Amino acid sequence: MFSEGNFGYRPFLDRHMKRKTLLSLASLSLLTPSLAPRAVATPPRTPDIEETCELLVVGGGLSGSAAAYEALLDGKTVCMTEITDWVGGQISAQGTSALDERATQRSLLYYPRGYLALRTAIEDRYNLLNPGACWVSESCFMPYDGHELLFEILEDAEDAGDGTLKWFPNTVVKDLEYNAEGNIISAAIAIQHQPVPDAPPINTFPLSATIEDAYRYEDSDRFEKAIVRFVPQPLDKDEPPRTSPNWYVIDATETGELIGLADVPYRVGIDPRSYLEPSSSSETGDPYCTQGFTYTFAMEATEEPQNHEMPEFYPQYEPYYSYELDRLADFTLVYTYRRIHSMKPKEDLPGNVREYPIYPGDISMQNWTWGNDYRPGTAEDNLIYTRNQLAETGQLEPGGWLGGLRTETLRRGEENAIGYFYWLVRGTTDSQLGDGVKEPHPNHRYLSGFDSPMGTAHGLSKYPYMREGRRIVGRPDWTHRDGFTVWEVDISQADFREDFYRINLLPEEFRQLWAVLSGLEATAVATREIPPEEAERRMRSTLFPDTVGIGHYAIDFHPCMALSPPEAPGNYERPGERRGAGRAFPFQIPLRSTIPQKLDNLLVAGKSIATSHIAAAAYRVHSFEWSAGAAVGTTAAFALENDIAPYELVDDLPYPEPQLEALQRRLTDNGNPVVFPNTSIFNNTWDNWD
Repeated sequence: MFSEGNFGYRPFLDRHMKRKTLLSLASLSLLTPSLAPRAVATPPRTPDIEETCELLVVGGGLSGSAAAYEALLDGKTVCMTEITDWVGGQISAQGTSALDERATQRSLLYYPRGYLALRTAIEDRYNLLNPGACWVSESCFMPYDGHELLFEILEDAEDAGDGTLKWFPNTVVKDLEYNAEGNIISAAIAIQHQPVPDAPPINTFPLSATIEDAYRYEDSDRFEKAIVRFVPQPLDKDEPPRTSPNWYVIDATETGELIGLADVPYRVGIDPRSYLEPSSSSETGDPYCTQGFTYTFAMEATEEPQNHEMPEFYPQYEPYYSYELDRLADFTLVYTYRRIHSMKPKEDLPGNVREYPIYPGDISMQNWTWGNDYRPGTAEDNLIYTRNQLAETGQLEPGGWLGGLRTETLRRGEENAIGYFYWLVRGTTDSQLGDGVKEPHPNHRYLSGFDSPMGTAHGLSKYPYMREGRRIVGRPDWTHRDGFTVWEVDISQADFREDFYRINLLPEEFRQLWAVLSGLEATAVATREIPPEEAERRMRSTLFPDTVGIGHYAIDFHPCMALSPPEAPGNYERPGERRGAGRAFPFQIPLRSTIPQKLDNLLVAGKSIATSHIAAAAYRVHSFEWSAGAAVGTTAAFALENDIAPYELVDDLPYPEPQLEALQRRLTDNGNPVVFPNTSIFNNTWDNWD
């Protein structure tokens, strides 16, 4: 049975706390700074309610929703928290409602069953898959529909599997409790917020103005809080005692919040160059350089020119904006790239996207590298705090957690996005291409309001689109002595014979690189029987015996900027960051990449699995997120049913693991592929998957 653990859609907490939800609208607020150099530890209040579940999914994006979907179909009780009030992440709250897919995988519709259900629901809603007639994808649609359709899919899974979903929107996890040994999360303390009476409603203010308030226990002038303590669901009286964890916590947040809060080993930013990460732009690594994040927004074409008032902060960001490349310097190309609503979606379109018609009423979602991408890359402005920065700001102290992000950088990203709209419609300069390129396009209006595509009074996405967060370091094993990681060499199609690699790797590192790449000749290369120059490269990704999911996308970079702040005149992308970009083979999601160190009942889904900085640039798109979430949700359900901890499924590899094989069969039988067709170890060249 569905239960609504929130102040909003259904009055679940009202029954406990007799509070009312404010339904009035409010005007758009200004983007006001909110910077806390050191977290203020706030004492926990006595929880207002205690909720029990078998799975606590923290983060309601695509990966978290996929985990919940599979667990619900398995009849489990799932609590799911989300910092916004929408499920779906990329397709809704982050506004990137344009499905990133590779042509071969799409042609076969080789996706997890829940992702296929989502695609079908989109097509049924609009009577076609691509109501936006965009050209970046075969499906571009409205973000608010992404939330609604996905929520219906979760409800359907709940009914079909006789599970229970307890949905907690506008909720963040503040603290974790552990067992005496410290290897099990025994409880999670969360804060759910709603507007105080007579205050503006949720989604009036941008994230930077509310995020720190959302993570504080005490009520404020803006929000009243409910403190929720999540604990394991009690065992039935006739159930035997368990030897493995009695519940699982899944970090499906966009930035790896729980792994930062729990302080398990993780990486952030650039990894040091090595034979496993040979295209790295740094010999020593750089934790401050993560991929850019993006506040998306929607704009509508109009018949008449609109009046556009220049934001007071626009001159600060104007030196950054650009079409980026000559071949991209076309407004029609940029506008139709992610058009999410077309007035004539079934119209035959010309072959040249620069000639696509734009009709009054067409709506475009903007997500552009040298536009509303915000790309900090230094210790002064990085968005995702490193462990040292978390310690310095007090966020690792009891009660000190504030989400692990730099609020000031969020605010600047919001301003940068609004400024980019003004540049599109009124700008006449291009920071990268010079004079005479950018022309005004005033026949467009910025869409804001609670009924707008983003569902916010300010018109920006509820949460930024995150391309990279904290990434766990998996547990050490027989081939990964420093902890399991999926590296660049595991997936990349790069030409590693280029001079760069011979010059920038030590001779022994270069040999190790080619031992990894040479497949059947690996031993001969490693023992110097064959020189690296003569080794025949395998043309496939690494095959993992513990694969539990799939993904396929190019290694796609939106690099950080070299100087602070990102919008500084004359700033440039960090040199060498795009070297790792390029084609990738279809790849797998190893179970080991979802299991962190130290904690036996924490699993990780989405972008925070154990990948390197370069590999993560491919492991981040929509269908991958779903596949990773489905894998983790199924693994948690399987572990509960079989009284086995997930790490025990892989601790004897490379020897056979019968329980792991049973999990893989279950995933496959349920329509969640763990390998791509014709990509076995007996096929050393995957040319058909270019």
